[in-house]
Amino acid sequence: MPTIEELNAKYEANPLEGIIPGGTRTKKREEPKPQSYYDAIKKKFAEERDLRVNYRPEGSKQYTSDFEGSLSKYLDDPYGGEIKPRAPIKDTVEVLFIGGGFSALLTSARLREHGIESIRIVEKAADVGGTWYWNRYPGVACDVPSYDYLPLLDEMDYVPKRRYATGDEIYAHCQAIAKKYNLYELAVFQTTITETRWDEDEKMWNLKTDRGDHMKARFVICANGTLSKPKLARIKGMETFKGHSFHTSRWDYDYTGNDLSKLQDKVVGIIGTGATAVQAIPGLGANAKELYVFQRTPSSIDIRDDWATDPNWARALKPGWQARRRAAYMKEPVLSEDQQAAYAAVSREEKIRKQENSNIDHMMRIHKRIDEIVRDKTTADALKPWYMFMCKRPCFHDDYLPTYNRKNVHLIDTHGKGITEINEKGPVFEGKQYELDLLIYATGFEVQKTGIYNKIIGKGGVDLNDYYSEGIRTLVGIHSAGYPNLFIMGGYQASFQFNLTDILNTQGEHIAACIDYCRKNGYHAMDVTPDAEEWWVQEVISHRGKTTRNQECTPGYYNFEGEFNRRQDGTYNGGFVKYIAKMAEAREKMDQYFTFIRKN
Repeated sequence: MPTIEELNAKYEANPLEGIIPGGTRTKKREEPKPQSYYDAIKKKFAEERDLRVNYRPEGSKQYTSDFEGSLSKYLDDPYGGEIKPRAPIKDTVEVLFIGGGFSALLTSARLREHGIESIRIVEKAADVGGTWYWNRYPGVACDVPSYDYLPLLDEMDYVPKRRYATGDEIYAHCQAIAKKYNLYELAVFQTTITETRWDEDEKMWNLKTDRGDHMKARFVICANGTLSKPKLARIKGMETFKGHSFHTSRWDYDYTGNDLSKLQDKVVGIIGTGATAVQAIPGLGANAKELYVFQRTPSSIDIRDDWATDPNWARALKPGWQARRRAAYMKEPVLSEDQQAAYAAVSREEKIRKQENSNIDHMMRIHKRIDEIVRDKTTADALKPWYMFMCKRPCFHDDYLPTYNRKNVHLIDTHGKGITEINEKGPVFEGKQYELDLLIYATGFEVQKTGIYNKIIGKGGVDLNDYYSEGIRTLVGIHSAGYPNLFIMGGYQASFQFNLTDILNTQGEHIAACIDYCRKNGYHAMDVTPDAEEWWVQEVISHRGKTTRNQECTPGYYNFEGEFNRRQDGTYNGGFVKYIAKMAEAREKMDQYFTFIRKN
């Protein structure tokens, strides 16, 4: 069988150009590739996946977010300053948010539109911002165009500075939203909710914190974020390292310097090559004396194609431009009768085959770009991702790959094993010691966990994690039976959308409408019925996509690190437009989908 490289060389695009009417130049269509070409690559994908699963069969248990003892430093906040003592808070608010990121900010804005004033944000950090408060590593930016990702641009009368907003701009936007909607007035920062318990007699939620607070709230919204609690790989001896170390979400600029200039005489190592590392590594490579990148699985790196916002375009925007933009791209394509007939004539198997082949073509283009940029062949080959596009989070960067052409930058490819040993000098891989001054963990976060620091107790004293122990159960990813007036944002069983603020915005509109409905109709609380919950569980199961995703994709947080999971423990893949329609259906049939409680 020919090698992958030989197949790629044989079926490379024909560079000859043709002319179509009107004088437009275009490349001739590529020579069709035989199915054997795609089968060979799929076989390579499977082999690479199996390597990683066999090396780390423990799946997500290879990570920990329970930082105790010497590991507790990885949770320290380097940005918020000293925590000042204060008296415990013992009061009642109407709506309380657990978390202060975009989930809370967007929903608060919608609640304000309904005239709701008693809103409190309780946040572990020292300010709003969520992800964008914690992640301030060098090069941090969003991979979604800012004109779509930054929410409330119409309401804030703001146009982003660049196509892809940097972290500091997004953080400042969060602060501006909080100021506009007066969310700082009741907010409580540097405070972690530790218990949220429903009191059946009071028909209220009682919340306790790590600051001795006992707050009460009629409505509670879990807005703690999709990626909020840092995690570390479980590595033997990591606590013995005597150099400096931190997690990327707790970047120590006192050590590195704001411009990383303090690293000029330092040997630096970074564990991880995911989305965060891809953004941080170019700056580290440009400033460190030596940089060692420890890679388990490479990311797919596509062209970023960033640019500064054209001021003339910005000035020409009419009020409501973002809402119109959002409405336009949410429209489902309309197929002609001929297109519908042609689509219906293709078997399901053939559709899957064509989709997979197109996916492989895309990934081989990613490979070709690596070969064009990275001069050392061994390094270039190690940087090639061998999995289907979207098995892992795709990355977009123009400086990441060229960084490996620097003489001071060294890729340590662990061939799927990962680093399994660290001693007082630094990581050890296959018997080789890597002595470091600084070790950076770019090992990610816990994903979509509702009760991260917080025990949530509903009716009958049932812990939410116990309720979900045999499978997540919600209505539209937001409501769970037995947890009245509790709303979950950005969690499982909601629609998957690469632009997360789209999901959060639609969920915020739904939650605000639910709360407004209760208030206007004299209801104190609402609770989803078990039947409505079961209906949505079955919707998720029937719209989960391929059942073999975990068996085919390389391990990552998109597929529970390759673990087996129940069909309902994922996202609703029926499409974003349909998800919005399902939420609307729930609101239209309130009396059918929910039970309502009047206060005694």
